[in-house]
Amino acid sequence: MIDWMRVRELREEIGTDAFEEVLDLFLEEAETALAVLRTATQEDDLEAQLHFLKGSALNLGFAALADLCAEGEDRTRAGQRDAVDISGIVAGYEASKAAFLAGIAKGIAA
Repeated sequence: MIDWMRVRELREEIGTDAFEEVLDLFLEEAETALAVLRTATQEDDLEAQLHFLKGSALNLGFAALADLCAEGEDRTRAGQRDAVDISGIVAGYEASKAAFLAGIAKGIAA
């Protein structure tokens, strides 16, 4: 679910303080993107939101969420917008966030 190696690499690359800022920013932006996905209309660019969320998730090690977003992005690109499992993506985010925060609290990424 979480790519802990990526999390450690990122923390080492940018430092602990910057990592905490990046995490806070990711969680805030992910919540905003998910709100857009939950209320998306036909006119909304669902593919762009999924692409953004996928990239952000990959950067922070949320591998399972990135996979769900990639699948939704592919379906949207193929004209199967109605087949995108938004509730599954939201649930994937919530599960990934819980696993991530629990792992951080246990020092897994230290």
